[in-house]
Amino acid sequence: MTRFRIPRPLAATVAAVAVLFIAYSCAGRQGAGGALSSADAAARVYVPPGSLDEFYAFFSGGFNGQIGVYGLPSGRRFKTIPVFSQYPENGYGYTEETKGMLNTSYGFVPWDDTHHPALSQTAGEDDGRWLFINANNTPRVARIDLARMETEEILEIPNAAGNHGSPFVTENTEYIVASTRFSVPVPNRDVPIADFKKAFKGQISFIVANEPGKMRVAFQMLMPGFDYDLARAGKGPSHGWMFLSTYNTEQANSLLEVNASQNDKDFIAAVNWKAIESCAKSGKVKPTSAEYVHNVMDEGSRSAKTTKETSVPQLSPADCPGAVYFLPTPKSPHGADVDPTGEYITAGGKLASVIPVHSFSKLLKAIETKQFQGDFDGIPVIKYEATLAGEVKNPGLGPLHTEFDANGFAYTSFFISSEIVKWKVATQEVVDRVPTFYSIGHLLVPGGGTRKPTGKYVVAMNKITKDRYLGTGPELTQSAQLYDITGPKMKLLLDFPTEGEPHYAQAILASKIKDRQVKFFKLADNKHPMVSRNETETGAKREGKVVHIKMTSIRSHFAPDNIEGITLGDTVFFHVTNLEQDWDIPHGLAVLGNTNSAELLIMPGETRTLKWVPSRVGVFPFYCTDFCSALHQEMQGYVRVSAPGAGVPLTATLAKPGQPAAAAKK
Repeated sequence: MTRFRIPRPLAATVAAVAVLFIAYSCAGRQGAGGALSSADAAARVYVPPGSLDEFYAFFSGGFNGQIGVYGLPSGRRFKTIPVFSQYPENGYGYTEETKGMLNTSYGFVPWDDTHHPALSQTAGEDDGRWLFINANNTPRVARIDLARMETEEILEIPNAAGNHGSPFVTENTEYIVASTRFSVPVPNRDVPIADFKKAFKGQISFIVANEPGKMRVAFQMLMPGFDYDLARAGKGPSHGWMFLSTYNTEQANSLLEVNASQNDKDFIAAVNWKAIESCAKSGKVKPTSAEYVHNVMDEGSRSAKTTKETSVPQLSPADCPGAVYFLPTPKSPHGADVDPTGEYITAGGKLASVIPVHSFSKLLKAIETKQFQGDFDGIPVIKYEATLAGEVKNPGLGPLHTEFDANGFAYTSFFISSEIVKWKVATQEVVDRVPTFYSIGHLLVPGGGTRKPTGKYVVAMNKITKDRYLGTGPELTQSAQLYDITGPKMKLLLDFPTEGEPHYAQAILASKIKDRQVKFFKLADNKHPMVSRNETETGAKREGKVVHIKMTSIRSHFAPDNIEGITLGDTVFFHVTNLEQDWDIPHGLAVLGNTNSAELLIMPGETRTLKWVPSRVGVFPFYCTDFCSALHQEMQGYVRVSAPGAGVPLTATLAKPGQPAAAAKK
């Protein structure tokens, strides 16, 4: 086995970066400011009252674990889609129906960290059916139904730790692909950390996700113990391949900022998943014991169901020769991006002074002619020059991520020099650059990772905002900046604040989604076991120390709205069905003294459950928390809680119009 290593002293690297930074700062920037008059810029992003944005944009929430939905070009925020974290606004992760979506093999996990949304694709184009997103801390992937804008399915990924390189979609959504940031022992077990190089493995999971409710790991490829970062699927001629960036090819396990920056080049892993499919069909993939869970929101009951999984199909590169190759690429790469033609693969080396542009056709030729310079753990390492189409010279400092337009241009974010650089893919020539404010991470071009980009804009997602907005204490908002890219020069149009810490975003023409929006859930299709389709089906039932209250809500009352006979020590479940059958008429429910869950927010036609455990004797009001009508304030009721042994019968009543409450029937 030949270990591919090209060491380079870190001190020399730091000195080179410092010299480049000084020279670069003194040189100035082309297109600085992207000058447009304020009036012109405002007109370009203005969406008149009653008009709609041209694009939906879906921003990861980073440390809030959610997805933010925005409109472009206005930058208006429409919604938070809760995914991997509890969300008090609508009770996600608190209600009995949604708690199960946050189940994992570790138990109930109420928070996670989202990074990379990915739209489903057909023929290499975003199709607007689903959005996928990763959970970084407890490795999972989720599928969001874009007709409902709700999380419908979550699959935990076994043998993973730090699910950062995830999820990335193949051009017909055959798979979403997830790789692990942290290599760990596989299977995970008690081993000395000092045995990292011997015992720790990375892995790449190919997940079937093209049928709602049936996500599964098709196969999991064990890899050398690197850190695996970002990826893109091949397209067109390179369809059937996945390209993943790797760093820490030194396999360091301590002080990575120094010890994982020694090699002059790390790798792009080029994975031929069609070859792995063939190996799987010939029996090379073996079921391996693993513990993980699969959560699905049942369409009829609108309730989460959790299935425990105990096995994952697994193989190693040695089981499938010719499926994995390493492409040397400088240095500590973050992004690995594929242009719309499928021919060019770029990498953003965080410590590199160039952007390498690899050629897929040259890659195939290099494999055919065995232009290797060794191997790493049996995986062939292709000579750098053998796949190289060219390098973008002196593009900036700290390249991270690249997206593309439909005109042959690429746009790369530079964290250290805080800018977007536009360059021509065919010639690797820099043609424009604009500053960002400040410290850009990822960027977004609508459709910029597909075969047919639709972008008029590039959006910068910046990490530091200091003087861009009014201060809000030590914690400041994250910032996005919208640039026009329809002309030869990029033009700054808009700053807009974002929630959480968006690491990446996807945007799609609104026309692909807006006419498919679900406006309400049909009562006739409600299969919840505690549904009340009309007020005659409501009531209260005791099962020992548990009380179930079936309730309806409609403008502007609850039925029932007077409940008595609850005893201290009871656990009470309010099962509330919203009887409305119109768009944008949700109802809420909050009960005084509720410490067990958030309030409810119930969409038209659905049933949601609030768990309430009274802590004292008394009379406790409940009310609707979502303004629904002119008589919203009148939408209220009372629960009476008595001491044990008081003998108060259980009743759940609603007075008829004009009838005193005391005369209401049970």
